[in-house]
Amino acid sequence: MCGILAVLGCCDDSQAKRLKHRGPDWSGLYQHGDCFLSHQRLAIVDPASGDQPLYNEDGKIVVTVNGEIYNHEELRKSLPNHKFRTGSDCDVIAHLYEEHGENFVDMLDGMFSFVLLDTRDNSFIIARDAIGITSLYIGWGLDGSVWISSELKGLNDDCEHFEAFPPGHLYSSKVGVLKRWYNPTWFSEAIPSAPYDPLVLRRAFENAVIKRLMTDVPFGVLLSGGLDSSLVASITARHLAGTKAAKQWGAQLHSFCVGLEGSPDLKAAREVADYLGTVHHEFHFTVQDGIDAIEDVIYHIETYDVTTIRASTPMFLMSRKIKSLGVKMVISGEGSDEIFGGYLYFHKAPNKEEFHRETCHKIKALHQYDCLRANKSTSAWGLEARVPFLDKEFINVAMNIDPEWKMIRKDQGRIEKWILRRAFDDEDQPYLPKHILYRQKEQFSDGVGYSWIDGLKAHAEKHVTDKMMLNAERIFPHNTPTSKEAYYYRMIFERFFPQNSATLSVPGGASIACSTAKAVEWDSSWSNNLDPSGRAALGVHNSAYENKLGSAGNGKTGSKIIDKVPRVIEVGAPELTIRS
Repeated sequence: MCGILAVLGCCDDSQAKRLKHRGPDWSGLYQHGDCFLSHQRLAIVDPASGDQPLYNEDGKIVVTVNGEIYNHEELRKSLPNHKFRTGSDCDVIAHLYEEHGENFVDMLDGMFSFVLLDTRDNSFIIARDAIGITSLYIGWGLDGSVWISSELKGLNDDCEHFEAFPPGHLYSSKVGVLKRWYNPTWFSEAIPSAPYDPLVLRRAFENAVIKRLMTDVPFGVLLSGGLDSSLVASITARHLAGTKAAKQWGAQLHSFCVGLEGSPDLKAAREVADYLGTVHHEFHFTVQDGIDAIEDVIYHIETYDVTTIRASTPMFLMSRKIKSLGVKMVISGEGSDEIFGGYLYFHKAPNKEEFHRETCHKIKALHQYDCLRANKSTSAWGLEARVPFLDKEFINVAMNIDPEWKMIRKDQGRIEKWILRRAFDDEDQPYLPKHILYRQKEQFSDGVGYSWIDGLKAHAEKHVTDKMMLNAERIFPHNTPTSKEAYYYRMIFERFFPQNSATLSVPGGASIACSTAKAVEWDSSWSNNLDPSGRAALGVHNSAYENKLGSAGNGKTGSKIIDKVPRVIEVGAPELTIRS
């Protein structure tokens, strides 16, 4: 992921350095009058010539972009009368604007956020991808300036008010109106009725993964050993050979996993890696390692949401290790649980209508939770995460299926995400071992080791007193912390981001196992056990809190990298060696 900052109607460009961590490869700055467009580049496609900002032929249309446009080659062919300055996938944006005006955004297949300045009339447009995979904020200064930044820290000190720029939207200065450009059928939450076809679903997801193999730099997959990341790894391993990426960096896939020693994810991921034949990198951390990183994590991910911080911390630690190996891009499994109702609380969905509406609400909120985590935890170290489950075409296929097929029916042997599991249950050419394909859902913050969350709660208990909790509602009237862990995170967040706008940018509300507040009503017992951990789904999770099982990881061993077979793989560039 790159970092962008645009300041429109102001003469101060000094804040761009706050986003340097997102793009360590190049810094670009463009000025036209009182408008500044800056860019911190993480070079993934065309690293040699794709520096930004980008321009049209005469240099009058200027764009700063964060993201990847997977269909850029197809779009280039549709613009035969245009000359492109670079091989960057984002180079098509200025030229599409020339041809189609503001109506081109829906033509882009990818993840993106951008600011386009038309110097001919000093107008500008701002746009963000359909689901909000890339982060983007907008703010307004007292001097009338408009600020756009990939992160809060790029604008929070200079704006009187700021907020998240909504996913799937476009803002045009010509009309001064924010409008939604992404309008899929599922967005209305009407109940779909299309029959379930396993092969159609399988092909749609395979296509989503394959298009994300577009890269000119070393890459790998994040592999937790759960269904979603394992399917991503399996499809990538099947289709990597023969791609441009394989020719440059080798056809053997690298996989990465993180956890406390002895955690469920480490064991499952190692088994999947052996099955697929990947070069597997296993990173261990301790509870203390994670606690020591909490302040850095909150600074980078810019939230005080409990479950996001729990899951972001191991991902943040892993991203640093991955980047140290010379890898710059990873493919990950975010989004599947929202689309298919994979969280364990979906076991209690009362009917298919409620089930479908909840999945719609979860997808619409992804930019505040898992997308935010995946984007910022990796970008903190100059690493890019791609998420094929959030491919526009795949979402359309999956969300058009009659939700009755997604319902969890134990009497019929249908567990959570059954339709996805069934689509890849191939007896002739298995994608995964059966027990992995049908492994129970583990939330990332649980799967890295059950003692991770327990350790966080114990640490917060030492730093937040009962007396402090009594005054929580007066100290934090918005999204009042209801646990000592939440209070601890909130104190850190407000030290970094004290503005009221920052507080309002974070979602809140009751949750059980990552549910929305509405879904808590599905089981009356949940209201007394509110916690975003999957183990809070009493009567569903195999290691629910009520069972009082021992933790899988004791968190007492030091941080280290464990790799099954020592080897050295040359990966194309003479200065780069990935050691495993």
